[in-house]
Amino acid sequence: MHHKIFKLKPEEIIELIPKLGGCYATDKITVDGIKVGYMYREESSYRNDSGWRFFSGSESQEYVDDASNTAIYDVNTIANYDKTIMPYLNSPIGTELERKGNSEEFIIVS
Repeated sequence: MHHKIFKLKPEEIIELIPKLGGCYATDKITVDGIKVGYMYREESSYRNDSGWRFFSGSESQEYVDDASNTAIYDVNTIANYDKTIMPYLNSPIGTELERKGNSEEFIIVS
């Protein structure tokens, strides 16, 4: 496994939201520093899983299929990478959101 160099250093991560649990996010967000472009919430797949899945929106299927490009993080960590997700984090399971252009707003896809 290759060593990942994250865009934010551990000491740069601050508490922005109450504990929600874990989530999946791709390296496009945590390593490349691209804002969240697509996010959805599904049923938990492990203990303390928030159900949130975060993508930049620029990932190919091949990229997503390679498990080394995705990791589990605390939702607060991803909020530190992109604060614009914060208003949507209490959305129910089944919510699917996409960033509206280059704005700080997300629109419901389903």
